[in-house]
Amino acid sequence: MAKREDVKTEGELTAQERLFCALYRQTRNGREAAAQAGYCKKPHKVAVELLARESIRRELTRAEPEGALRAEVLAGYRRLAFGMGTDALRLLFADTDEPPTPEALAEMDIFNICDIKRPKGGGLEVKFFDRCEALRRLEALGGAAENEVGEKSFYAAIERSVQTEREEVAGE
Repeated sequence: MAKREDVKTEGELTAQERLFCALYRQTRNGREAAAQAGYCKKPHKVAVELLARESIRRELTRAEPEGALRAEVLAGYRRLAFGMGTDALRLLFADTDEPPTPEALAEMDIFNICDIKRPKGGGLEVKFFDRCEALRRLEALGGAAENEVGEKSFYAAIERSVQTEREEVAGE
C-alpha cells in the first residue's frame, strides 16, 4: 500500500509544483521559476504547461495576498526609478572578445535595461527604461492610493454620521 505522500489526487500539487508556484509568485517568470524548481528539460515549455493547469492557477491566486500585485508593480517602478545601473554599465564595457559567462550574467542586476543590440559596426547598444516615466507612474499610483484611502475614510465618515442620526431619531 502506498504512503500518503506518494499518492496524488486530481488537483493536488506535488512539492515541486508548489515550489514552482512560490518561485513564480516571486519572479513572475515562468521559465525561470520552472528551472529553479528543478524542471531541467525545456523549462519554458514546462512553465507553459504548468500555468495552463487549473490547479496551478488556483494555487497562484489562493496564496496571493490582497493588494500583492499592486505592491509588486509599485516595487518594480521604484526599482526602475531609483535602481543602480552599475551592472548594466559593467555589461556595456565588458570585453567583446570575451563576453561574460552565463553565471556572471545571472548574477547581474540588469532589471533597468529595456533593450540590448549589437550593431553591425561592433560594440553594444544598451537602452535603459525611462526613469522619469517610472517616477511619473509612481506618482500616479501613489496618488491613486491616497485617493482610495481618502475616499474610504470619507465614506466611513458619512456612514458614522448616518448611524449617529439614526440613533438620535430612534432615541426621540
